Amino acid sequence: VEDLEKFLIEKSGTGETFDSWEFAENNGLDHDKVVGALKSLSGAEFVVSTQLETRFYTLTDEAKSYVDNGSPEFQFLKLVSEMGKISAAEAKKHPIGFGKSMRNKWLSKEGEEFTLKVNLSEMNDDLQENLKTLVAKNGAEDALEKNVLKELNKRKLLKLVSRKHYSVEKGPMWAPERKKVATTITKEMIDTGSWKDEQFKATNWHSTGLREQGGYLHPLLLVRMEYRKILIGMGFEEMPTNKWVESSFWNFDALFQPQQHPARDAHDTFFIKQPAECSLESIPKDYVDVVRKTHEVGGFGSIGYRYDWSLQESKKNLLRTHTTAVSTRMLYLLANQEGGFQPRKYFSIDRVFRNEHLDATHLAEFHQVEGLVADRNLSLGDLIGVIKTFFAETGITELRFKPAYNPYTEPSMEIFGYHPDLGKWTELGNSGMFRPEMLRPMGLPEDVRVIAWGLSLERPTMIKYRIKKIKELFGHKISLETTQNSPLPRLDNRLNH
Repeated sequence: VEDLEKFLIEKSGTGETFDSWEFAENNGLDHDKVVGALKSLSGAEFVVSTQLETRFYTLTDEAKSYVDNGSPEFQFLKLVSEMGKISAAEAKKHPIGFGKSMRNKWLSKEGEEFTLKVNLSEMNDDLQENLKTLVAKNGAEDALEKNVLKELNKRKLLKLVSRKHYSVEKGPMWAPERKKVATTITKEMIDTGSWKDEQFKATNWHSTGLREQGGYLHPLLLVRMEYRKILIGMGFEEMPTNKWVESSFWNFDALFQPQQHPARDAHDTFFIKQPAECSLESIPKDYVDVVRKTHEVGGFGSIGYRYDWSLQESKKNLLRTHTTAVSTRMLYLLANQEGGFQPRKYFSIDRVFRNEHLDATHLAEFHQVEGLVADRNLSLGDLIGVIKTFFAETGITELRFKPAYNPYTEPSMEIFGYHPDLGKWTELGNSGMFRPEMLRPMGLPEDVRVIAWGLSLERPTMIKYRIKKIKELFGHKISLETTQNSPLPRLDNRLNH
Protein backbone atom coordinates (compact mmCIF):
# COMPACT_ATOMS: atom_id res chain seq x y z
CA VAL A 1 0.00 0.00 0.00
CA GLU A 2 2.83 2.41 0.85
CA ASP A 3 4.51 1.72 -2.52
CA LEU A 4 1.19 2.36 -4.30
CA GLU A 5 0.75 5.66 -2.42
CA LYS A 6 4.26 6.73 -3.39
CA PHE A 7 3.48 5.87 -7.02
CA LEU A 8 0.28 7.97 -6.91
CA ILE A 9 2.06 10.88 -5.18
CA GLU A 10 4.70 10.81 -7.89
CA LYS A 11 2.06 10.66 -10.64
CA SER A 12 -0.01 13.53 -9.21
CA GLY A 13 3.14 15.57 -8.63
CA THR A 14 3.50 16.11 -12.38
CA GLY A 15 0.53 18.48 -12.19
CA GLU A 16 -1.42 16.55 -14.82
CA THR A 17 -4.93 15.27 -14.18
CA PHE A 18 -5.25 11.51 -14.68
CA ASP A 19 -7.95 8.85 -14.57
CA SER A 20 -7.76 6.17 -11.89
CA TRP A 21 -9.04 3.41 -14.19
CA GLU A 22 -6.54 4.19 -16.97
CA PHE A 23 -3.78 4.46 -14.36
CA ALA A 24 -4.65 0.99 -13.00
CA GLU A 25 -4.94 -0.54 -16.50
CA ASN A 26 -1.68 0.95 -17.81
CA ASN A 27 0.28 -0.21 -14.77
CA GLY A 28 -1.32 -3.64 -14.28
CA LEU A 29 -2.85 -2.71 -10.92
CA ASP A 30 -6.07 -3.67 -9.18
CA HIS A 31 -8.39 -0.66 -9.52
CA ASP A 32 -10.02 -1.28 -6.13
CA LYS A 33 -6.60 -1.05 -4.43
CA VAL A 34 -5.85 2.13 -6.35
CA VAL A 35 -9.15 3.63 -5.14
CA GLY A 36 -8.32 2.66 -1.55
CA ALA A 37 -4.97 4.41 -1.74
CA LEU A 38 -6.56 7.47 -3.38
CA LYS A 39 -9.12 7.79 -0.58
CA SER A 40 -6.32 7.75 1.99
CA LEU A 41 -4.40 10.43 0.08
CA SER A 42 -7.57 12.47 -0.45
CA GLY A 43 -8.22 12.47 3.29
CA ALA A 44 -4.77 14.00 3.81
CA GLU A 45 -5.39 16.42 0.88
CA PHE A 46 -2.35 15.11 -1.00
CA VAL A 47 -4.63 14.68 -4.00
CA VAL A 48 -8.07 15.87 -5.04
CA SER A 49 -10.21 13.09 -6.51
CA THR A 50 -13.57 13.53 -8.22
CA GLN A 51 -15.79 10.49 -8.66
CA LEU A 52 -16.91 9.78 -12.21
CA GLU A 53 -19.30 7.19 -13.63
CA THR A 54 -18.95 5.70 -17.09
CA ARG A 55 -21.63 3.49 -18.60
CA PHE A 56 -20.88 1.17 -21.50
CA TYR A 57 -22.05 -2.06 -23.08
CA THR A 58 -20.30 -5.41 -22.98
CA LEU A 59 -21.12 -8.42 -25.13
CA THR A 60 -22.52 -11.64 -23.77
CA ASP A 61 -20.77 -14.90 -24.64
CA GLU A 62 -23.47 -15.55 -27.24
CA ALA A 63 -22.83 -12.16 -28.86
CA LYS A 64 -19.05 -12.78 -28.90
CA SER A 65 -19.65 -16.00 -30.86
CA TYR A 66 -21.70 -14.01 -33.41
CA VAL A 67 -18.78 -11.57 -33.83
CA ASP A 68 -16.51 -14.48 -34.75
CA ASN A 69 -18.92 -16.70 -36.70
CA GLY A 70 -21.71 -14.41 -37.90
CA SER A 71 -25.31 -14.10 -36.77
CA PRO A 72 -27.45 -17.25 -36.43
CA GLU A 73 -29.66 -16.13 -39.33
CA PHE A 74 -26.67 -15.76 -41.68
CA GLN A 75 -25.19 -19.05 -40.51
CA PHE A 76 -28.55 -20.64 -41.35
CA LEU A 77 -28.73 -18.93 -44.78
CA LYS A 78 -25.20 -20.16 -45.61
CA LEU A 79 -26.26 -23.69 -44.66
CA VAL A 80 -29.32 -23.53 -46.95
CA SER A 81 -27.17 -22.02 -49.73
CA GLU A 82 -24.69 -24.87 -49.50
CA MET A 83 -27.43 -27.54 -49.35
CA GLY A 84 -29.60 -25.95 -52.03
CA LYS A 85 -32.69 -26.73 -49.99
CA ILE A 86 -33.45 -27.80 -46.43
CA SER A 87 -36.19 -29.99 -44.94
CA ALA A 88 -38.57 -28.62 -42.29
CA ALA A 89 -37.24 -31.15 -39.76
CA GLU A 90 -33.63 -30.07 -40.37
CA ALA A 91 -34.55 -26.35 -40.32
CA LYS A 92 -36.15 -26.69 -36.90
CA LYS A 93 -32.77 -27.74 -35.52
CA HIS A 94 -31.71 -24.11 -36.03
CA PRO A 95 -34.61 -22.30 -34.31
CA ILE A 96 -33.10 -18.80 -34.10
CA GLY A 97 -31.74 -18.63 -37.65
CA PHE A 98 -34.79 -20.37 -39.13
CA GLY A 99 -37.18 -18.13 -37.22
CA LYS A 100 -35.42 -14.91 -38.26
CA SER A 101 -35.25 -16.07 -41.89
CA MET A 102 -38.97 -16.83 -41.99
CA ARG A 103 -39.90 -13.49 -40.39
CA ASN A 104 -37.75 -11.61 -42.91
CA LYS A 105 -39.27 -13.64 -45.80
CA TRP A 106 -35.87 -14.90 -46.99
CA LEU A 107 -37.19 -18.45 -47.64
CA SER A 108 -39.61 -20.09 -50.03
CA LYS A 109 -41.54 -23.17 -48.99
CA GLU A 110 -42.00 -26.03 -51.38
CA GLY A 111 -43.96 -28.80 -49.66
CA GLU A 112 -41.93 -29.77 -46.60
CA GLU A 113 -38.73 -28.12 -47.86
CA PHE A 114 -37.34 -24.58 -47.94
CA THR A 115 -35.13 -22.76 -50.46
CA LEU A 116 -33.58 -19.28 -50.54
CA LYS A 117 -35.54 -16.36 -51.99
CA VAL A 118 -32.58 -13.97 -51.71
CA ASN A 119 -29.09 -13.67 -53.13
CA LEU A 120 -26.80 -14.26 -50.17
CA SER A 121 -23.83 -12.53 -51.82
CA GLU A 122 -25.78 -9.26 -51.98
CA MET A 123 -26.74 -9.29 -48.29
CA ASN A 124 -24.92 -7.88 -45.29
CA ASP A 125 -24.83 -9.48 -41.85
CA ASP A 126 -26.11 -6.37 -40.01
CA LEU A 127 -26.07 -8.05 -36.61
CA GLN A 128 -22.42 -9.04 -36.88
CA GLU A 129 -21.42 -5.59 -38.17
CA ASN A 130 -23.29 -3.82 -35.36
CA LEU A 131 -21.60 -5.96 -32.73
CA LYS A 132 -18.16 -5.31 -34.28
CA THR A 133 -18.87 -1.57 -34.31
CA LEU A 134 -19.81 -1.67 -30.63
CA VAL A 135 -16.59 -3.52 -29.79
CA ALA A 136 -14.51 -1.04 -31.82
CA LYS A 137 -16.05 1.90 -29.92
CA ASN A 138 -15.49 0.24 -26.51
CA GLY A 139 -19.18 -0.31 -25.92
CA ALA A 140 -20.05 3.41 -25.86
CA GLU A 141 -23.74 4.13 -25.32
CA ASP A 142 -23.83 6.29 -28.47
CA ALA A 143 -21.95 3.80 -30.64
CA LEU A 144 -25.16 2.64 -32.34
CA GLU A 145 -28.63 3.98 -33.01
CA LYS A 146 -31.07 3.62 -30.13
CA ASN A 147 -33.37 1.29 -32.08
CA VAL A 148 -30.40 -0.97 -32.90
CA LEU A 149 -29.34 -1.10 -29.23
CA LYS A 150 -32.93 -1.84 -28.26
CA GLU A 151 -33.03 -4.81 -30.64
CA LEU A 152 -29.69 -6.14 -29.37
CA ASN A 153 -30.90 -5.83 -25.79
CA LYS A 154 -34.12 -7.58 -26.72
CA ARG A 155 -32.06 -10.49 -28.04
CA LYS A 156 -30.11 -10.46 -24.72
CA LEU A 157 -26.78 -9.91 -26.47
CA LEU A 158 -25.66 -6.93 -24.38
CA LYS A 159 -25.05 -6.01 -20.76
CA LEU A 160 -25.03 -2.38 -19.62
CA VAL A 161 -22.15 -1.89 -17.17
CA SER A 162 -21.63 1.08 -14.85
CA ARG A 163 -18.02 1.76 -13.88
CA LYS A 164 -17.07 4.16 -11.08
CA HIS A 165 -13.63 5.74 -11.34
CA TYR A 166 -11.91 8.97 -10.31
CA SER A 167 -10.38 12.01 -11.90
CA VAL A 168 -7.22 12.75 -9.88
CA GLU A 169 -5.16 15.92 -9.56
CA LYS A 170 -2.57 17.39 -7.25
CA GLY A 171 -3.94 18.44 -3.83
CA PRO A 172 -3.21 21.52 -1.66
CA MET A 173 -1.19 19.49 0.89
CA TRP A 174 0.86 17.61 -1.72
CA ALA A 175 4.42 16.78 -0.76
CA PRO A 176 7.05 14.50 -2.35
CA GLU A 177 6.79 12.19 0.63
CA ARG A 178 3.88 11.46 2.89
CA LYS A 179 4.50 11.53 6.60
CA LYS A 180 1.97 9.71 8.73
CA VAL A 181 0.22 12.13 11.08
CA ALA A 182 -0.56 11.21 14.67
CA THR A 183 -4.19 10.87 15.67
CA THR A 184 -3.66 11.27 19.43
CA ILE A 185 -0.96 12.26 21.89
CA THR A 186 0.69 9.40 23.78
CA LYS A 187 2.60 9.05 27.05
CA GLU A 188 5.81 8.42 25.14
CA MET A 189 5.40 11.69 23.22
CA ILE A 190 5.00 13.57 26.50
CA ASP A 191 7.96 11.80 28.16
CA THR A 192 10.31 12.43 25.22
CA GLY A 193 8.90 15.81 24.20
CA SER A 194 8.48 14.58 20.64
CA TRP A 195 4.93 15.90 20.57
CA LYS A 196 6.34 19.38 19.94
CA ASP A 197 7.55 18.35 16.47
CA GLU A 198 4.73 15.88 15.76
CA GLN A 199 2.12 16.62 13.11
CA PHE A 200 -1.37 15.77 14.35
CA LYS A 201 -4.46 14.93 12.36
CA ALA A 202 -7.02 17.75 12.40
CA THR A 203 -9.90 17.23 14.82
CA ASN A 204 -13.49 17.97 13.87
CA TRP A 205 -14.95 19.48 17.03
CA HIS A 206 -18.39 19.84 15.39
CA SER A 207 -18.88 16.13 14.74
CA THR A 208 -21.92 14.67 16.49
CA GLY A 209 -20.55 11.14 16.52
CA LEU A 210 -22.32 7.95 15.58
CA ARG A 211 -25.94 7.49 16.54
CA GLU A 212 -26.55 4.90 19.23
CA GLN A 213 -27.98 1.72 17.71
CA GLY A 214 -30.32 0.58 20.46
CA GLY A 215 -33.60 -1.29 20.33
CA TYR A 216 -36.89 0.38 19.46
CA LEU A 217 -40.45 -0.37 20.42
CA HIS A 218 -42.75 -1.40 17.60
CA PRO A 219 -45.72 0.97 16.97
CA LEU A 220 -48.09 -1.80 18.11
CA LEU A 221 -46.30 -2.06 21.44
CA LEU A 222 -46.33 1.71 21.84
CA VAL A 223 -50.08 1.85 21.21
CA ARG A 224 -50.60 -1.18 23.48
CA MET A 225 -48.85 0.65 26.32
CA GLU A 226 -51.10 3.66 25.82
CA TYR A 227 -54.23 1.50 25.71
CA ARG A 228 -53.22 -0.21 28.95
CA LYS A 229 -52.77 3.17 30.63
CA ILE A 230 -56.19 4.32 29.39
CA LEU A 231 -58.01 1.16 30.51
CA ILE A 232 -56.27 1.05 33.88
CA GLY A 233 -57.12 4.72 34.28
CA MET A 234 -60.78 3.83 33.62
CA GLY A 235 -60.65 1.35 36.49
CA PHE A 236 -60.14 -1.91 34.54
CA GLU A 237 -58.06 -4.86 35.76
CA GLU A 238 -55.87 -6.78 33.32
CA MET A 239 -56.68 -10.46 32.78
CA PRO A 240 -53.99 -13.18 32.35
CA THR A 241 -53.68 -14.05 28.63
CA ASN A 242 -50.80 -16.53 28.53
CA LYS A 243 -52.87 -19.40 27.05
CA TRP A 244 -52.65 -19.12 23.26
CA VAL A 245 -53.78 -22.73 22.88
CA GLU A 246 -57.30 -23.10 24.20
CA SER A 247 -59.94 -25.82 24.36
CA SER A 248 -63.02 -25.60 22.19
CA PHE A 249 -65.07 -25.66 25.41
CA TRP A 250 -63.78 -22.31 26.69
CA ASN A 251 -63.36 -20.79 23.24
CA PHE A 252 -66.82 -21.77 21.92
CA ASP A 253 -69.11 -23.96 24.05
CA ALA A 254 -69.06 -21.92 27.26
CA LEU A 255 -69.96 -18.87 25.13
CA PHE A 256 -73.14 -20.60 23.89
CA GLN A 257 -71.69 -20.94 20.38
CA PRO A 258 -73.20 -24.04 18.71
CA GLN A 259 -70.89 -26.82 17.60
CA GLN A 260 -72.16 -26.63 14.01
CA HIS A 261 -71.39 -22.89 13.78
CA PRO A 262 -69.29 -21.99 10.66
CA ALA A 263 -66.63 -20.27 12.83
CA ARG A 264 -65.78 -23.69 14.26
CA ASP A 265 -64.83 -25.09 10.84
CA ALA A 266 -61.19 -25.61 9.88
CA HIS A 267 -61.39 -22.89 7.23
CA ASP A 268 -62.00 -20.30 9.98
CA THR A 269 -60.11 -21.75 12.95
CA PHE A 270 -56.60 -23.18 13.39
CA PHE A 271 -56.98 -26.53 15.17
CA ILE A 272 -54.00 -28.17 16.88
CA LYS A 273 -52.81 -31.51 15.49
CA GLN A 274 -50.74 -32.61 18.49
CA PRO A 275 -52.16 -32.82 21.08
CA ALA A 276 -55.48 -32.65 19.28
CA GLU A 277 -57.61 -32.87 22.45
CA CYS A 278 -57.59 -31.96 26.13
CA SER A 279 -59.29 -33.76 29.05
CA LEU A 280 -61.51 -30.97 30.54
CA GLU A 281 -60.94 -32.65 33.95
CA SER A 282 -60.22 -29.28 35.58
CA ILE A 283 -63.76 -28.05 34.77
CA PRO A 284 -66.49 -29.08 37.27
CA LYS A 285 -68.76 -31.72 35.77
CA ASP A 286 -71.95 -29.97 36.87
CA TYR A 287 -70.94 -26.84 34.92
CA VAL A 288 -70.20 -28.91 31.78
CA ASP A 289 -73.60 -30.63 32.18
CA VAL A 290 -75.45 -27.30 32.41
CA VAL A 291 -73.62 -26.05 29.28
CA ARG A 292 -74.61 -29.27 27.49
CA LYS A 293 -78.24 -28.94 28.53
CA THR A 294 -78.40 -25.25 27.52
CA HIS A 295 -77.11 -26.12 24.06
CA GLU A 296 -79.45 -29.07 23.60
CA VAL A 297 -82.79 -27.98 25.12
CA GLY A 298 -82.18 -24.44 26.34
CA GLY A 299 -82.92 -22.81 29.67
CA PHE A 300 -82.93 -19.35 31.24
CA GLY A 301 -85.57 -18.19 28.75
CA SER A 302 -84.01 -19.98 25.75
CA ILE A 303 -85.00 -23.06 23.75
CA GLY A 304 -81.35 -23.87 22.95
CA TYR A 305 -80.08 -25.03 19.58
CA ARG A 306 -81.89 -28.40 19.52
CA TYR A 307 -78.96 -30.68 18.64
CA ASP A 308 -76.92 -33.42 20.32
CA TRP A 309 -74.02 -31.66 22.03
CA SER A 310 -70.70 -33.56 21.77
CA LEU A 311 -68.21 -33.65 24.64
CA GLN A 312 -65.59 -34.91 22.18
CA GLU A 313 -66.01 -31.80 20.04
CA SER A 314 -65.54 -29.51 23.04
CA LYS A 315 -62.20 -31.20 23.87
CA LYS A 316 -60.54 -30.12 20.60
CA ASN A 317 -57.51 -27.88 21.04
CA LEU A 318 -57.13 -24.78 18.92
CA LEU A 319 -55.33 -21.46 18.65
CA ARG A 320 -57.74 -19.13 20.39
CA THR A 321 -59.86 -17.14 17.95
CA HIS A 322 -60.58 -14.39 20.47
CA THR A 323 -59.56 -13.40 23.98
CA THR A 324 -63.21 -13.86 24.98
CA ALA A 325 -62.09 -17.36 25.98
CA VAL A 326 -60.07 -15.64 28.73
CA SER A 327 -63.08 -13.49 29.65
CA THR A 328 -65.23 -16.62 29.99
CA ARG A 329 -62.78 -18.19 32.43
CA MET A 330 -62.64 -14.98 34.48
CA LEU A 331 -66.45 -14.67 34.61
CA TYR A 332 -66.74 -18.28 35.79
CA LEU A 333 -64.24 -17.56 38.59
CA LEU A 334 -66.11 -14.34 39.42
CA ALA A 335 -69.40 -16.23 39.73
CA ASN A 336 -67.92 -18.89 41.98
CA GLN A 337 -65.53 -16.87 44.15
CA GLU A 338 -65.73 -16.92 47.91
CA GLY A 339 -68.15 -14.27 49.14
CA GLY A 340 -70.24 -14.32 45.98
CA PHE A 341 -70.40 -12.00 43.00
CA GLN A 342 -68.77 -8.57 43.11
CA PRO A 343 -68.86 -6.04 40.19
CA ARG A 344 -65.70 -6.06 38.13
CA LYS A 345 -64.14 -4.39 35.08
CA TYR A 346 -61.63 -6.53 33.18
CA PHE A 347 -59.49 -6.04 30.05
CA SER A 348 -56.88 -7.91 28.03
CA ILE A 349 -54.61 -7.11 25.08
CA ASP A 350 -53.03 -10.09 23.37
CA ARG A 351 -52.71 -12.07 20.17
CA VAL A 352 -55.49 -14.14 18.58
CA PHE A 353 -55.57 -16.29 15.45
CA ARG A 354 -58.11 -16.70 12.66
CA ASN A 355 -57.89 -18.43 9.31
CA GLU A 356 -58.91 -15.31 7.40
CA HIS A 357 -58.43 -14.10 3.83
CA LEU A 358 -55.48 -11.69 3.79
CA ASP A 359 -56.07 -8.15 2.53
CA ALA A 360 -55.13 -4.54 3.37
CA THR A 361 -56.74 -4.69 6.81
CA HIS A 362 -56.80 -8.43 7.68
CA LEU A 363 -54.15 -10.92 8.77
CA ALA A 364 -54.35 -14.49 10.06
CA GLU A 365 -53.07 -13.29 13.44
CA PHE A 366 -53.67 -10.00 15.15
CA HIS A 367 -53.93 -8.38 18.57
CA GLN A 368 -57.29 -8.01 20.28
CA VAL A 369 -58.15 -5.42 22.88
CA GLU A 370 -61.00 -6.87 24.92
CA GLY A 371 -62.88 -5.34 27.79
CA LEU A 372 -65.90 -6.29 29.89
CA VAL A 373 -67.92 -4.82 32.69
CA ALA A 374 -69.91 -7.13 34.98
CA ASP A 375 -72.46 -5.33 37.17
CA ARG A 376 -76.13 -5.31 38.03
CA ASN A 377 -78.77 -3.93 35.62
CA LEU A 378 -76.38 -2.70 32.90
CA SER A 379 -77.82 -1.63 29.52
CA LEU A 380 -76.75 -1.16 25.90
CA GLY A 381 -76.41 2.56 26.62
CA ASP A 382 -73.74 1.74 29.20
CA LEU A 383 -71.84 -0.24 26.55
CA ILE A 384 -71.96 2.57 23.97
CA GLY A 385 -70.89 5.08 26.61
CA VAL A 386 -67.88 3.02 27.73
CA ILE A 387 -66.73 2.46 24.12
CA LYS A 388 -67.08 6.16 23.26
CA THR A 389 -65.20 7.14 26.41
CA PHE A 390 -62.41 4.72 25.59
CA PHE A 391 -62.01 5.89 22.00
CA ALA A 392 -62.26 9.56 22.96
CA GLU A 393 -59.20 8.95 25.14
CA THR A 394 -57.38 7.50 22.10
CA GLY A 395 -58.23 10.48 19.88
CA ILE A 396 -60.63 8.57 17.59
CA THR A 397 -63.92 10.44 17.82
CA GLU A 398 -65.61 9.50 14.55
CA LEU A 399 -67.42 6.29 15.49
CA ARG A 400 -70.41 4.42 14.13
CA PHE A 401 -72.31 1.45 15.56
CA LYS A 402 -74.04 -1.10 13.35
CA PRO A 403 -76.40 -3.87 14.55
CA ALA A 404 -74.82 -7.30 14.21
CA TYR A 405 -75.24 -10.93 15.20
CA ASN A 406 -73.02 -12.86 17.60
CA PRO A 407 -73.92 -16.27 19.06
CA TYR A 408 -72.99 -15.21 22.59
CA THR A 409 -74.13 -11.54 22.70
CA GLU A 410 -77.57 -10.03 22.26
CA PRO A 411 -77.92 -7.24 21.36
CA SER A 412 -74.67 -7.00 19.36
CA MET A 413 -72.97 -4.14 17.54
CA GLU A 414 -70.05 -3.71 15.13
CA ILE A 415 -67.84 -0.69 15.77
CA PHE A 416 -66.49 1.39 12.85
CA GLY A 417 -63.93 4.20 12.84
CA TYR A 418 -63.19 6.58 9.99
CA HIS A 419 -59.77 6.12 8.29
CA PRO A 420 -58.76 9.55 6.89
CA ASP A 421 -56.28 8.21 4.31
CA LEU A 422 -58.33 5.30 3.02
CA GLY A 423 -61.28 7.69 2.96
CA LYS A 424 -63.70 5.14 4.32
CA TRP A 425 -65.09 3.66 7.52
CA THR A 426 -62.95 0.79 8.83
CA GLU A 427 -64.24 -1.93 11.12
CA LEU A 428 -62.57 -1.64 14.51
CA GLY A 429 -64.28 -4.41 16.45
CA ASN A 430 -67.38 -6.03 17.87
CA SER A 431 -69.42 -5.52 20.99
CA GLY A 432 -72.56 -6.60 22.78
CA MET A 433 -74.16 -7.89 25.98
CA PHE A 434 -73.42 -11.49 26.95
CA ARG A 435 -76.48 -13.72 26.66
CA PRO A 436 -78.13 -15.30 29.73
CA GLU A 437 -77.43 -18.74 28.17
CA MET A 438 -73.74 -18.00 28.69
CA LEU A 439 -73.88 -16.25 32.09
CA ARG A 440 -76.49 -18.24 34.04
CA PRO A 441 -74.80 -21.68 33.69
CA MET A 442 -71.75 -20.11 35.37
CA GLY A 443 -73.83 -19.23 38.42
CA LEU A 444 -74.04 -15.45 38.01
CA PRO A 445 -77.16 -13.83 39.58
CA GLU A 446 -80.12 -13.07 37.30
CA ASP A 447 -79.78 -9.28 37.60
CA VAL A 448 -76.11 -9.31 36.60
CA ARG A 449 -75.42 -8.05 33.09
CA VAL A 450 -72.08 -8.18 31.31
CA ILE A 451 -71.24 -5.71 28.54
CA ALA A 452 -68.21 -6.58 26.46
CA TRP A 453 -66.28 -5.55 23.37
CA GLY A 454 -63.39 -6.83 21.31
CA LEU A 455 -61.34 -4.31 19.38
CA SER A 456 -58.45 -4.79 17.00
CA LEU A 457 -55.17 -3.20 18.09
CA GLU A 458 -53.83 -3.06 14.53
CA ARG A 459 -56.61 -1.04 12.91
CA PRO A 460 -56.65 1.90 15.35
CA THR A 461 -52.85 1.91 15.09
CA MET A 462 -53.14 2.09 11.29
CA ILE A 463 -55.48 5.05 11.60
CA LYS A 464 -53.22 6.80 14.09
CA TYR A 465 -50.01 6.27 12.07
CA ARG A 466 -51.70 6.74 8.64
CA ILE A 467 -50.75 3.21 7.52
CA LYS A 468 -52.82 1.90 4.59
CA LYS A 469 -51.80 -1.79 4.55
CA ILE A 470 -51.64 -3.99 7.63
CA LYS A 471 -48.58 -5.83 6.22
CA GLU A 472 -46.66 -2.54 6.55
CA LEU A 473 -47.39 -2.62 10.28
CA PHE A 474 -47.21 -6.27 11.32
CA GLY A 475 -45.28 -9.20 9.87
CA HIS A 476 -41.96 -9.95 8.18
CA LYS A 477 -42.32 -7.22 5.53
CA ILE A 478 -42.32 -4.23 7.87
CA SER A 479 -39.62 -1.59 7.55
CA LEU A 480 -37.20 -1.50 10.49
CA GLU A 481 -36.59 2.16 9.70
CA THR A 482 -40.29 2.86 10.18
CA THR A 483 -40.17 1.16 13.59
CA GLN A 484 -37.09 3.15 14.54
CA ASN A 485 -38.58 6.50 13.51
CA SER A 486 -42.14 5.97 14.78
CA PRO A 487 -43.21 8.87 17.00
CA LEU A 488 -44.74 8.29 20.41
CA PRO A 489 -48.50 7.65 20.02
CA ARG A 490 -49.97 10.72 21.68
CA LEU A 491 -53.44 9.23 21.95
CA ASP A 492 -55.44 12.34 22.64
CA ASN A 493 -57.75 14.73 20.82
CA ARG A 494 -54.92 17.03 19.83
CA LEU A 495 -53.82 14.55 17.15
CA ASN A 496 -57.04 15.18 15.26
CA HIS A 497 -56.29 18.90 14.80
